[in-house]
Amino acid sequence: MKMLHSFLLLWVLMVTVSAQQGDEPITYLCTEGYEFSLEEQECKDINECDTLPDACKGGMSCINHYGGYFCLPQNAQIFISNGDQEPTTTTRAPPPHLIPLPAGPNHRSNYQITSNQAGNQGRPISVQCPVGFTGDEYNFCRDVNECVPSSPCQHQCYNLPGSFLCQCDQGYELTADQLNCHDVDECQLSSYMCQWQCVNQPGSYSCMCPEGYQLQGTRMCQDINECETGSNCPEDQMCWNYFGGYRCYPRNPCQVPYIQTSEGRCSCQSLSTCRGLPPSIVYKYMSITSERSVPADIFRIQATSVFPNMHNTFRIKAGNEDGQFFLRRSSNVSAMLVMARPLIGPREHVLDLEMVTQNSALSYRSSSLLRLTIVVGPYTF
Repeated sequence: MKMLHSFLLLWVLMVTVSAQQGDEPITYLCTEGYEFSLEEQECKDINECDTLPDACKGGMSCINHYGGYFCLPQNAQIFISNGDQEPTTTTRAPPPHLIPLPAGPNHRSNYQITSNQAGNQGRPISVQCPVGFTGDEYNFCRDVNECVPSSPCQHQCYNLPGSFLCQCDQGYELTADQLNCHDVDECQLSSYMCQWQCVNQPGSYSCMCPEGYQLQGTRMCQDINECETGSNCPEDQMCWNYFGGYRCYPRNPCQVPYIQTSEGRCSCQSLSTCRGLPPSIVYKYMSITSERSVPADIFRIQATSVFPNMHNTFRIKAGNEDGQFFLRRSSNVSAMLVMARPLIGPREHVLDLEMVTQNSALSYRSSSLLRLTIVVGPYTF
């Protein structure tokens, strides 16, 4: 056993010395299966057959070896040899392929196991290793690296003691065989992946925006201002950008008997000709997104001139036949246009908002008209 000990003993001695005052104790750490002997100043094998109660069950014999132990049937026959002398019989054993090995990445048998079956003549029989391990020339059970030279995994392979693990690249997931990978359709995971349209790609996805919009970041769509990037409006027309597109409107919207007095303002110069008509018409333009939540304040109308003792009233004179809007009076000189129903685009609404100014004591009455063009975009963004 001394010679066997010198041939097989593998242990690691780690010494930790604390450097305070020189009087701190020295700690000796041995590898698992050994303990430090103060008398002999070395790591000694632990006999688990003595220290572990019921180390082997089912009537099996406990055989201690350096750093561990075996459990063998009672009729096992084991021959121990150091290579220089005839092996000595220790105990009897069943066929060696039934002998269990301890778990771990590398298992070493310190025994040559032979069979006394007829015709074998005591020749050594290799110990059968667990699945995922293979024996070597030193009677070790070495872990088989299934990931090399040919990986069973479609993407990434990670070797494990006695096994392996497959992992897919980002955007893929394992199939039922746990070896192959298939693409994850991120667009099916949620309807909020993209603001407009989600396009699945191998291992990924991308967001697309409709015409008139550009991608902002990775999923949001931002309106393109075609009036700034270059429109095709003629010289006598102005460009008006709205959500998802643009439109061209006349630079001079005034029609007889009105003439243009400033940008977007038309005035009547003849009182007799314009009898019964508002003395001025102001043109304004605005855009809103489709299906905007309601009620929503969208436009304020306000008097530009304030006269004492005058009373102002506001009304939607034309363009609200379906009742999508109403005017809410804010003060004597202003009112708020409120959208009462959600509008679905693309669509254009033209509203005539009238302010009537009057003084009963002076028998004075006048009106002004604001022609508001509302362009509803085709999308909710």
